[in-house]
Amino acid sequence: MRIYRSFSYKEANFRIASPFFDIITMELCRQRKLLDRYIRRHPLFQLSMEPVQPLPGAPKIAVVMAEAGKKAGTGPMAAVAGAMAQAGVQAALTAGAEEAIVENGGDIFLTSPAAVYIGLYPGNSSLSGKLAFRIAPEDMPLAVCSSSSYMGHSKSFGKCDLATVMAKEAALADTAATQACNMVRSKGDIDTALEKIGAIEGIMGLLIVKGEFVGKAGWLPELVKNADPGLEGKITRF
Repeated sequence: MRIYRSFSYKEANFRIASPFFDIITMELCRQRKLLDRYIRRHPLFQLSMEPVQPLPGAPKIAVVMAEAGKKAGTGPMAAVAGAMAQAGVQAALTAGAEEAIVENGGDIFLTSPAAVYIGLYPGNSSLSGKLAFRIAPEDMPLAVCSSSSYMGHSKSFGKCDLATVMAKEAALADTAATQACNMVRSKGDIDTALEKIGAIEGIMGLLIVKGEFVGKAGWLPELVKNADPGLEGKITRF
């Protein structure tokens, strides 16, 4: 049975499934300290809502975030949750883990020898809590990052119930999900967002929900009926 444990550091809240929990949490703290030191040197990195060039000597996580922001057209901090999740999983893999799943406010990076189910919760849509992605072992490692205009910490300029993006790089999936939400204010924006975000190099696929309307592009895992009655209680809202 897969057991998830919670971990919080500063304002970030994580759910982690791995026998290498301690290694993952140590790496999350280490990466956050590196990032905080860099932000003190480069405040614009944290404040900008547009792409920012990293300074010479920037830590790897800042470079990864900046590159993701440049591809998606967002500020680098739009990538922070995904980048941190992947850093935690990679630390576990380096230590020899077969399974490591890190969720950070709806942004997930995972690898496992067994299938993983990720429930979808598009706010007030009638689809909320009814569907899930089945991530097969052969599709992992994988980033599954979600953004909503109505839930979570991230600032959104749109009115999108849910944008979920698949990629091999979690920082990129995170920024792309944010940008997709920014683009969708009505059902008429869905196709444009699918086309633009789906064309970003490195994006495997995405799903967008606006009210009762759903759009999808590219490759997505199998959609199945959600079997977790406690899904709503696991959603990051603030």
